[in-house]
Amino acid sequence: MDALRTGEQGLFGPSSVTWQMHGDPMMWVAGVRALYLQALHPRAVRGVMQNSDFRRDAWGRLMRTANFVGTTTYGTTEAAEKAGARVRKIHTLLQATDPDTGERYRIDEPELLLWVHCAEIDSYLHVLRRSGFPLTDAHADRYIDEHRVSARLVGLDPADVPANLAELAAYFGKMLPELAAGPEARDVDDFLSRPPIHPLIVPARALLWRRVARLAYAALPPYAHELYGRTAPAPSTVTRRLRVTGTLLRCVPARLRWQLPPKHILRAMARLGPGSRPAPYKVGR
Repeated sequence: MDALRTGEQGLFGPSSVTWQMHGDPMMWVAGVRALYLQALHPRAVRGVMQNSDFRRDAWGRLMRTANFVGTTTYGTTEAAEKAGARVRKIHTLLQATDPDTGERYRIDEPELLLWVHCAEIDSYLHVLRRSGFPLTDAHADRYIDEHRVSARLVGLDPADVPANLAELAAYFGKMLPELAAGPEARDVDDFLSRPPIHPLIVPARALLWRRVARLAYAALPPYAHELYGRTAPAPSTVTRRLRVTGTLLRCVPARLRWQLPPKHILRAMARLGPGSRPAPYKVGR
């Protein structure tokens, strides 16, 4: 029985756009952009801030998110489904309170889950495309459609999730009136600019992290810059910075990058063979 029929290729498989994209190092910059964007939905970010020690364990949260994306992309179907079930179970136990009205609401409301999902997918696509990853509009449409599967894992009905670039753009247009940079968004902004770290590695924060955070912030859409109250940089400048950063990071040998925990890609290649290695040139196949 081959890997496809046994579920060993997982939810996406080596022929998917997702498989190739998620192995790119610019996904880390894209993930930070997603945090900035997600924080602009007051109810969604409030659910995060009230149910986690984000300020003290933000690194842990980032790594758990990265692990979830890695498992659902490169793990077996069984592993991906289990990861989704864990997330759904945790979400059913959590609520948040609107400080203005006193309303209690569940954080697994479809509206909130959809915002988080779309902010991530938009960020992954936006950053990778502008940084030089070869994606046509048709590839982007495929990627968005593929991720209706990951939307199901967190509790959404795939029929309610954007399936292409046009639907994703329409969704963000509809959401604009609901967005604001409230107190919680300001907290996220402050943290991402100056995350608390051990004093011995403060120089590394200034040298590396702030560059990543500033680049991720710069890549936000114009309305996000307006809500945060800072002038948006020139698009051409941001694109140039994204391309330079992408080029430099992609010069680091993939095998070296993939040695970092939790090694999802290396485990997938061991399971499926060297032909499953993700690479940009495979997107158009």
